[in-house]
Amino acid sequence: MENLCIEQTKSTPTIQFDIVNNKLRIEGQSYPENAFKFYEPIFNWLDQYLTEIDKETVLEIYFHMPYINTSSSKCIMMLLEKMENAYQEGRKVAIEWYYNHEDEAALECAEEFKEDLMLPFELIVLDDDE
Repeated sequence: MENLCIEQTKSTPTIQFDIVNNKLRIEGQSYPENAFKFYEPIFNWLDQYLTEIDKETVLEIYFHMPYINTSSSKCIMMLLEKMENAYQEGRKVAIEWYYNHEDEAALECAEEFKEDLMLPFELIVLDDDE
């Protein structure tokens, strides 16, 4: 299995999945014309990845998404549900969601995702310099 790398565009986030270190990074705004079409290869890749790793592997997911439209939000929730299911099956999963301290909407969005999940989910405020 190879790393998953999708370049950021004006309307889609960068996706970087480093399988050696078991880290997934999703960073940038998400408002593609067809969110499901954009996220579908990520879902498929993740499904395969989760079947290939052992239960002791710690999967770390980092989000920094200043803006997510409604259809992207549904896709992010689907992605998080896959992580939640893996966690419920005994896999080790940890989410870190970064947001700018002045961006209340981004914080509220992250809090809404977090409240529906049982897996470790940390909200991390970024300084202006980051």
